[in-house]
Amino acid sequence: MRILVVEDEPKTADYLHQGLSESGYVVDRANNGVDGLHLIQQQPYELVILDINLPGKDGWQVLQGMRGQSQARVMMLTARGRLEDKVKGLDMGADDYLVKPFQFPELLARVRTLIRRAEPAAPSQVLQVADLQLDPRRHRAYRGDRRIDLTTKEFTLLHVLMRHSGEVLTRTQIISLVWDMNFDCDTNVVEVSISRLRAKIDEAHEVRLIHTLRGVGYVLEVRP
Repeated sequence: MRILVVEDEPKTADYLHQGLSESGYVVDRANNGVDGLHLIQQQPYELVILDINLPGKDGWQVLQGMRGQSQARVMMLTARGRLEDKVKGLDMGADDYLVKPFQFPELLARVRTLIRRAEPAAPSQVLQVADLQLDPRRHRAYRGDRRIDLTTKEFTLLHVLMRHSGEVLTRTQIISLVWDMNFDCDTNVVEVSISRLRAKIDEAHEVRLIHTLRGVGYVLEVRP
């Protein structure tokens, strides 16, 4: 799930980025309304967390500009707690309105609710490749009858590989799908994460599912 935080106060933006990333979301950031609206027009976000007092374009202008161009849910997150502002935000199309200061567990619960609302009514499909199963809704993975204990990022990485089973994903593609646009591409986090995931998925099995194409990328598939 990809979230955009449009917030010009660095400490608040850092706090949101860290908390949401640790909760398993891919988080992009913009510190002004112009960049925020540009990203909304370029990326398919599930949720936008939007401040009102922004440089360039304020939150009202961003909200107005994104309608008709994005299906993302919008949570207004602002110090403006007056009833008139809440009514204005909701009337303009925001899906939720949270006043600063806020408690992160409450924000996270609201995020989950908004994203659930945006999901199709049909239950999410359990993914399977050979005897490897992944249930996104229940956040569980199995190899045969054995449940696999995964961290949040490992689960997201496995989900991406299984959704693209049979397709070779480059390192850059994996970073964009599992981490976020501000991620430091010079680190070896992809290689380390793949290695740890491979140890949990493949190490105890004769049939290996996660493969490396040197100089190209990674693929999850059954090979003869």
